[in-house]
Amino acid sequence: MPETPETVGAAIERCARALARARVHFGHGTDNARDEAAELVFYAARLPHAQGSAVYGEPLSRRHRALIDALLEERIKRRVPLAYLTHRAFFAGLELYVDERVIVPRSPIAELIAAGVAPWVPSPGGRRILDMGTGSGAIALACAAAFPRARVDAVDISTGALAVTRRNVRRLKLGDRVKVLRSNHFSALPPCRYHIIVSNPPYVGRAEMRALPREYAFEPRIALASGPDGLDSVRAIFAAAPRYLADQGILVVEVGNTERALMRAFPRLPFIWPEIAIGGGGVFVLRAADLKEK
Repeated sequence: MPETPETVGAAIERCARALARARVHFGHGTDNARDEAAELVFYAARLPHAQGSAVYGEPLSRRHRALIDALLEERIKRRVPLAYLTHRAFFAGLELYVDERVIVPRSPIAELIAAGVAPWVPSPGGRRILDMGTGSGAIALACAAAFPRARVDAVDISTGALAVTRRNVRRLKLGDRVKVLRSNHFSALPPCRYHIIVSNPPYVGRAEMRALPREYAFEPRIALASGPDGLDSVRAIFAAAPRYLADQGILVVEVGNTERALMRAFPRLPFIWPEIAIGGGGVFVLRAADLKEK
């Protein structure tokens, strides 16, 4: 009797059960077993996510099932984040190429960008934007897409990360408005005034680095670790940002679990903590005038 082909929906359920049993860590683009299983199966079967449940009844070929099994085994046995196996990640509605030269984009800043950074953005469209520590270019490219008249500088110290950024700039055809620059924070930047400086910098402290799940070992340490308390990079940003912000400019930074340490270190700064519905919090906004008075 001929074998009954596994359907897309059945493969998703099977993979979700396997991921849950294996207790892999979620946090690199998905936060639960079923969503990650869906991404794995849709990638292997070359299906667009827009088709959603409409294709759950479709049978999978042997080749697609073999690829699903290989990806699932690699994800579970080695704890490799799925995005490094598929070389794709989704951020603010954009599909990006990623590999182990960059962290997997997942910042809740995406939600603020989608909302136009309202009500804090100082000018329509944020005419000049800087993404400090751009990694894959996710935030810079999302800003360029959200603010079609803005010019965006994407900055990182890592040459490997910048190669990934350039690939994504070409992929999204945004090279006319997104400039890619190598710099250690602001050190190599020419004088300029930005209406928005945005950053998802390294912010993991020494103790937290030691406790991270295995999946994070695949990400570049330079993009995660930031000194004993996780604030080394934020301090560098604070030191130079006032010289680069326009008078009515804003600074938007993700600090994640380092939020409390930040507030202890800078008790006089009037941080604004936007409510973020998806992806958690740990993102602050500061106005240029408040930062100059720190």
